[in-house]
Amino acid sequence: MAISTPVTSVADVCLAAKAAAGPLSALGSDVKDRALLAIADALIERTPEILAANARDIEAGRVNEIGDALLDRLALDPKRIAAIAQGARDIAALPDPVGETIDGHRLPNGVDVRRVRVPFGVVAVVYEARPNVTIDAAALCLKSGNAIVLRGSSSAIHSNRVLAEIASQAAAEAGVPEGAISLVSGGGREELAELATQDGVVDLIFPRGGEGLKNALKAVATVPVIYAASGNCHVFVDASADLDAAQAIALNAKVQRPSACNAAETLLVHADVAADFLPRVASALVAEGVELRGDERARALVGPGVPIGLATEEDWATEYLALTLAVKVVDSLEEAITHVGQYGSGHSEAIVTEVTASARAFQLRVDAACVYVNVSTRFTDGGEFGMGAEIGNSTQKLHARGPIGLRELTTFKYLIEGTGQVRV
Repeated sequence: MAISTPVTSVADVCLAAKAAAGPLSALGSDVKDRALLAIADALIERTPEILAANARDIEAGRVNEIGDALLDRLALDPKRIAAIAQGARDIAALPDPVGETIDGHRLPNGVDVRRVRVPFGVVAVVYEARPNVTIDAAALCLKSGNAIVLRGSSSAIHSNRVLAEIASQAAAEAGVPEGAISLVSGGGREELAELATQDGVVDLIFPRGGEGLKNALKAVATVPVIYAASGNCHVFVDASADLDAAQAIALNAKVQRPSACNAAETLLVHADVAADFLPRVASALVAEGVELRGDERARALVGPGVPIGLATEEDWATEYLALTLAVKVVDSLEEAITHVGQYGSGHSEAIVTEVTASARAFQLRVDAACVYVNVSTRFTDGGEFGMGAEIGNSTQKLHARGPIGLRELTTFKYLIEGTGQVRV
């Protein structure tokens, strides 16, 4: 197994992954699917071992006071492990993107040109406090024919080690080349810099974490990076909204899992319905433990006895990742779109409306990877989108945007075939 030890350098791990990438890219779907199913079975069989390792990380996290949001991301239980295993099975059931013909044509001289999907080669994934990413990322890379180098954070070091060991061992026993699933130790910034500068060995890096990780990579990376960025997400309740639906969407987007990047951080409410809507939704949110921070108009409308602080400029730009929600009253769809454009991170934005023209305007003019009409932002997820799992959600516009699944983990090559034609 290519699980690094303190004496194994990042460069050596990456070179082993590079050596595995060639044979892996040529594996048939049957071998890859068999490996994914073996990984899923092994996760279930070794659940007690995983939980014991995770408990060590949780205890260290509490001692180090990493906060409730990170502790929630870090925590595993039998249900979450079963869901991770099911994700691997779901990926096995998906069509293999490798070798898929994207398009093709015949030139006037009879030469056939086809564009087909191929793996990148070696993909590195750098992530924070989410041990599920160890398996999600490994499974996606395995199915898409990429060798993977995993670099988790020190806060999840024990969980990541056992999960990577399980995946690597099960995959190897199913016929996947040694080194195809590798883990580096989760050390300091020097290790991150070494990984991010493996030119000619690592083909692509996906960071999945906060702005600190993103900025650290930006400062040193010479390998191409696709950023799975933060989510400062909004729900806008339009004047025509069904207020029952709006309340359900607002609560789900904020409360269902507030530590996720697709959770809503700001609620925008049209002035025409604010007097009716804000008292009911504010009471419901506070009952769920949400701390509200609103502008002056929102504070005046939530009703007596509902605690709500005064929102500052910083609140509109903050990804809380916690049970905190900024609330603003706006006078128009135009004002809502302008607010989202100024403060949103390009991740996931939602409008609740019964007017088709308003929905269409929001869809066309809001610049985000995922734009929702009458749906909670919490659906921005590879699993929910039918991708089995995801490595992250990209807010970039080149190559991959939104959930990064199997097809986003491939590039393409042109295959040209002829009968002896030469250029004149």
